[in-house]
Amino acid sequence: MNIEKGLIQVYTGNGKGKTTAAFGLALRARGHGFSVKIVQFMKSEKMFNTYGEIKYFKNDSGIEIFQFGSDGWVDAKNPAPKDIAAAKTAVEKTVDILKNQNTDLVVLDEILYAYNFNLIKREDIEIILAAKGDNTELILTGRNAPDFVIEKADLVSEIKDIKHYFKSRKAITGIEF
Repeated sequence: MNIEKGLIQVYTGNGKGKTTAAFGLALRARGHGFSVKIVQFMKSEKMFNTYGEIKYFKNDSGIEIFQFGSDGWVDAKNPAPKDIAAAKTAVEKTVDILKNQNTDLVVLDEILYAYNFNLIKREDIEIILAAKGDNTELILTGRNAPDFVIEKADLVSEIKDIKHYFKSRKAITGIEF
């Protein structure tokens, strides 16, 4: 383990860049020889295999990435049972990583969306936070971080959308994904 005292970091808000910030931290940590694992909620390998960061991480970067989701978008008001099951599996994998795999940095990408879409419950996040060892840095991303997560976190960064170009240009491969 490379970290003497691991903290909990949260990247939240309505702006673009939460996952980008977390993945940038993952690259930085890996560059210093840390063991890094990323668990993605609500994202499947089939649906997101064209994302540049996923291609890189899966191409011998030394960063392990695990994706749990269906092949389509989740209906926030009425999530499908398969989406709930995938999120529960992501929670189980995360707890296993935190308890058994001596990982320096764990990124839980879109976990806060999974919570807000009722794919996972408060108890699931609390189980994850309780499983975090002293030497593991834990990163959570997604909009609308709940108060109980903010209270437990050591760092909370709110990414605020002040201006966005999505109304004037399409998503660009290599920039947005």
